[in-house]
Amino acid sequence: MTATPAQSTTPAGSPFEYAPAPESRAVVDIASSYGLFIDGEFTPASDDGSFKTVNPATEEVLAEVAEATEDDVDRAVRAARRAQETVWGPMPGRERAKYLFRIARLLAERAREFAVLETLDNGKPIREARDVDVPTAAAHFFYYAGWADKLEHAGYGAAPRPHGVAAQVIPWNFPLLMLAWKIAPALATGNTVVLKPAETTPLTALLFADLLRQAELPPGVVNIVTGAGATGAALVGHPGVDKVAFTGSTAVGKRIAQQIAGTRKHATLELGGKAANIVFDDAPVDQAIEGIVNGIFFNQGQVCCAGSRLLVQESIAEELVERLKARLGTLRVGDPMDKNTDVGAINSPQQLARITELTEAGVAEGATRWSPPCDLPESGYWFAPTLFTGVSAAHRIAREEIFGPVLSVLTFRTPAEAVAKANNTPYGLSAGIWTEKGSRILWMADRLRAGVVWSNTFNRFDPTSPFGGYKESGYGREGGRHGLASYLIEGSTY
Repeated sequence: MTATPAQSTTPAGSPFEYAPAPESRAVVDIASSYGLFIDGEFTPASDDGSFKTVNPATEEVLAEVAEATEDDVDRAVRAARRAQETVWGPMPGRERAKYLFRIARLLAERAREFAVLETLDNGKPIREARDVDVPTAAAHFFYYAGWADKLEHAGYGAAPRPHGVAAQVIPWNFPLLMLAWKIAPALATGNTVVLKPAETTPLTALLFADLLRQAELPPGVVNIVTGAGATGAALVGHPGVDKVAFTGSTAVGKRIAQQIAGTRKHATLELGGKAANIVFDDAPVDQAIEGIVNGIFFNQGQVCCAGSRLLVQESIAEELVERLKARLGTLRVGDPMDKNTDVGAINSPQQLARITELTEAGVAEGATRWSPPCDLPESGYWFAPTLFTGVSAAHRIAREEIFGPVLSVLTFRTPAEAVAKANNTPYGLSAGIWTEKGSRILWMADRLRAGVVWSNTFNRFDPTSPFGGYKESGYGREGGRHGLASYLIEGSTY
């Protein structure tokens, strides 16, 4: 169904009326249909199966996309194996680096095209796609290009070797960025790739395939198979795969771990989170409020490391919540293609239903729900920024990953209590600490069971810094020198 575009809303009580500042969608040409990218060519699915990808802000069908079968996955894995054994694996690291640099430069040159397509297919604000997703994706290729000829100095032995063929399955919340997190280190280390993007956001991966042809990457080095869960399961389970890299939900991550148990396959899993954002009474409050907003409402809260649990020291809780509510009242919800928009559309009706269910559970369990006044567009998938107070650690909204623009506020009195509440979760992906005391930051960080701990900031990423979690947030690290390890077999040091 084609719907009218979502309109940005001006927050109630705002002294300004913002004129729309829409980005043009004419900068990207969306084909009516897309095939699979196998061995350097676009090809239809073996059974001609396809599915639709939809703009979540308007419910407009953007394109028909081929749905890969087991036979298609087999073709892709075989192509990747040939390329790895005959071209990419034997290629000197300095030559592989040239391709990675070329990919990075092309991403930077075509940044506007990728940003617009990401926003149309995903629903995130164009400002985020333009300023965060695409530049950071290009930065990962630049960074790992620099490692390609230095692997013997990376700390993994004198002659580390690639695994071979890497199966990579990525989520819908950061489609292009997660692609870069996976593909860049895999190629730098001499592996070849078969990647499956999420079924709701395949378009930037397919545009990236076009970029690879522009970069003249040898055929078969990167293959992209689109489809839903069955395609991903066929890829992960293929006997020709040596390495599995997955980012997504904990439930699917557990199934993948079970599927490959007892095989020779190596795996990294970056899964869910329920991060604590901890604010002490000596924190810079205005700075903390901006960090809280960025921590949970960035990308509509559809972030695995989102600061969805706000732990506030009891003495400042009332003041901070009131000031936070005032700040939330200034957020603009609406058309993701408008450069003024702060909060865009939820990615799919299924995800919207999940968010709605958990927020209703929060109300039913006795928490107090608040949202700023805002008019949501009639078409598309939307959810207003939501704040819960009166939350206990027993509430579902404090225990389960909502993956939406929903913040739960809890209080604490002492640093020890803050650590205990922050660690009272099956997840362990990230955390934030807000205080002026450096000694307290170090004390807290040493005790928090989280793979990434931010101090006086939140949701900051850099290709040189490793990212990953503990417990049910997965295992392995992506980014930085540590991100090379999962794509290498350590060589002899003698």
